[in-house]
Amino acid sequence: MDTLTRMRAFIEVVEAEGFSAAARKIGRSKALLSKYVRELEDELGALLLNRTTRQFSLTEAGHTYYKRANEIIREIDSLADTVRDSSGDVRGRIKLSAPRTFADAPIGQSLIDFAKEFPDIVLDIQLDDRFVDLVEEGFDLAIRITRLESSSLIARKLAPFGIKVCGSPELIERLGRPVKPQDLARLPCVIDTNGRWLSNWPFISETGEPMSVPVVGRLEVNSPQAVRSAAIAGLGYATMPDFIARPALEDGTLVSVLEEFLPSGGGIFAVYPHRRYLPAKVRVFVDYLVQWFKQYGAA
Repeated sequence: MDTLTRMRAFIEVVEAEGFSAAARKIGRSKALLSKYVRELEDELGALLLNRTTRQFSLTEAGHTYYKRANEIIREIDSLADTVRDSSGDVRGRIKLSAPRTFADAPIGQSLIDFAKEFPDIVLDIQLDDRFVDLVEEGFDLAIRITRLESSSLIARKLAPFGIKVCGSPELIERLGRPVKPQDLARLPCVIDTNGRWLSNWPFISETGEPMSVPVVGRLEVNSPQAVRSAAIAGLGYATMPDFIARPALEDGTLVSVLEEFLPSGGGIFAVYPHRRYLPAKVRVFVDYLVQWFKQYGAA
C-alpha cells in the first residue's frame, strides 16, 4: 500500500474526528482505515493519534503531520485538476464552508443548481457561521457574508449585501417608529446571537462615523429566519441580512427603519487560499456562482 493512500486515510480520520465516522463517510471499513493509519505510524516511527474507547486526539506529531500532509495532498489534487482541466475533464470533491444563513436562504439554491449541472463534482458542504481557517482545516473555499477586510485569501464578490432594521406595522403603531439609532435602546429588540454584533448593533452617525447601539429584548436566537418570524410577530425590532428581510418587506409584514443610518459596502464573497495551482473544480464552481448571482441576484 502506498504512502499517499495511508496519508489520505489519516486525513479522513482526523477530519471526521474518528475512525467510525470516517469509514461511514468514505465507504471503507473501520478496520481498514485503522490498518492504514497504523502502517503510516510504523512507516514514520511516530504516534500520530491517541486512541481510547472514549477519546480521540492528535499527538503533537500528529498535528504537525496533518497540516503538512493536507497541504501535500491538496497540491497533488490541484495538479491533477490542472491536467484534467486541459483535457476538459472537471471532476472531484469540493470541500466548502458556508454560513447556515446562506444555505437556508433562497440564495442557497445556487449550491443545488451547481450540483445538478456538474454531476462529476461532489460538493462537501459544511455549514458553520464562524470564519473557518481554510488552510488549517482543509477547505477548498468558503462563502462569506461580510464587509471584506484585508486578508491573505483571494476573494470574488458574488453579490452586494446589506443589513436591514425592521419592525412589524403593529409594533410601529404601538410603540412608535425610531427616528435615530439611539431610540432602539429604549425599544424591545429581537437579538440574533448568531450575528457578529449580538446586542450591539452597528450604525453610521449623522456625521458619518461608525457607532453602535446596545439593545435588549425578550428573545435571543441564533437564526436570522427565526429573528424574522419574531419581528413579524411584533416581539421587537430586529436586524437581519437584506436577503432574509426582503420577502417580508415586499409583502408588508415588516417595515424597514433607520435606513439612512445603516452601514454599507458589504458583500457575499467566495474566498479561497492563494495556491500555485487553482483547482479547475474550484474555478468552475466560483465562475458558476458569479454567473448565478448575475442572473438571480441575492433575492
